[in-house]
Amino acid sequence: MRLVMSVLAVALLIVGSTLTTDAAVKDDGLILYFSFDEAKGGTIEDETGGGNDGDLVKGAKIATDEVVHGKGSILFEAGTDSVTVDSFKELEDYQDNSFLFWVNFTKANSGGWDQIIAKKAPGSDRSPGIWTCNRVPLHIHYRFEPGNAGTGCAGPKGENDPFEIGEWYHIAGVKDGAKLIFYVNGKKVAEPGVPKEHRQGAEKLYIGQTGYQAAKFYLDDLYVYDRALDAGEVEDVMDGKLLPVEPEAKLATTWAQMKIRRD
Repeated sequence: MRLVMSVLAVALLIVGSTLTTDAAVKDDGLILYFSFDEAKGGTIEDETGGGNDGDLVKGAKIATDEVVHGKGSILFEAGTDSVTVDSFKELEDYQDNSFLFWVNFTKANSGGWDQIIAKKAPGSDRSPGIWTCNRVPLHIHYRFEPGNAGTGCAGPKGENDPFEIGEWYHIAGVKDGAKLIFYVNGKKVAEPGVPKEHRQGAEKLYIGQTGYQAAKFYLDDLYVYDRALDAGEVEDVMDGKLLPVEPEAKLATTWAQMKIRRD
């Protein structure tokens, strides 16, 4: 009996480790997720399991000194730092969409348009395009084409309110029909009109440098959806409620329970 229980305990440990360590982050409409916990051979894993990995094209690098969830974030220190994601069907087709991420700015805006994220499409770098606007110190310019519509220079309390350097902020841009709902730290702070049907098609997703230089920032936990999230879902993502449970606690509990039953 002791042998049977020991074998069963080991089996549960192996299965539990597989399920938790390799668990994909899944949600309705989630087409891309990067934790930025690590890079392997110049690649950032798409942790939805969709295989749409990001390429470290230039100097962007994984950092462990500034983290919100998990064990890493990604740092863009120079204007040439960049990560790219090749085109795939869901990325090319969406109209309603949601981009959510944690950002921590390390330097003020350069005085130009410094890129954070851009989903390009034929004839557009605003599907969406997300910059720090050309105003010191820091605001977010979040735009769609046609019409170049969206936020002007938004911050934590809305238009014309600046972000602080060295603080983590959760940003969510939710395009729902002909409006963009812009959230900071789970609170709606702006709701500008945008084109109901923005330009779309086969092109890459960029983080950092595009034709514009990269802003200077850490980024953690990037989620991209092909649907509009509601306010409660934005808060759940911000709080990390979609993330897999860390395996260590589960394995310790499993082993303890088996040991008690066996003894």
